[in-house]
Amino acid sequence: MANKTDDIRSTLNGLIETLRDGEQGFRSCAEKLRDATLATEFQTFAAERATFAKELQNQVSRMGGTPETSGTVSGAMHRGWTNLKAALSGNDDHVILEEAERAEETAVKNYREAITRNFPPEIRTILDRQLREIQNTHNAVRSMRDQVKPQKAFTSGHTGD
Repeated sequence: MANKTDDIRSTLNGLIETLRDGEQGFRSCAEKLRDATLATEFQTFAAERATFAKELQNQVSRMGGTPETSGTVSGAMHRGWTNLKAALSGNDDHVILEEAERAEETAVKNYREAITRNFPPEIRTILDRQLREIQNTHNAVRSMRDQVKPQKAFTSGHTGD
C-alpha cells in the first residue's frame, strides 16, 4: 500500500501531465488559428500551463519525488485528432476552438478529481488557485468558440438546377 506522500506525488504528477497536455495543445492550436488575436491568447494560455506545471514539479521535487516532464498518450492522441479535424475543416477557427474547449473540460475534470484528496495546506492553495485559472480559461475558450462563426462547408458551386 502506498503511503500518503506517494499518493500526493502521484496525484501531482498526473496533474503535471494534464498541464503539459494543455500547454502543448494550446501551442498546437495557436499555430493553426487564423485569427492572430486568438493565437496570441492561446500562446498566453500555453505559457500559463507551463508555469503551473513548474509549480507542481517543484512540489513533487520538494517531497523527494521525480516530477513528470511530459504529457500523456491520450493528450497526444487528442492533439492528433485536433490536427486532423482542423486540416479537414480548412483550419476553421471554430472547429479548433471546439476541440480546445473539449480538452479544457478534461483539465477541469482532472483537477476537480484531484482536489478531493487531502493535501497539505501549501499544496492545496496552489491547486485551488490553478483550478480557478483553468476554469477561467475554459470559460474564455468557450466564449471564444461561441463568438467565432463556423466556416461554411465547401461547396462545388453546383446550385442544383
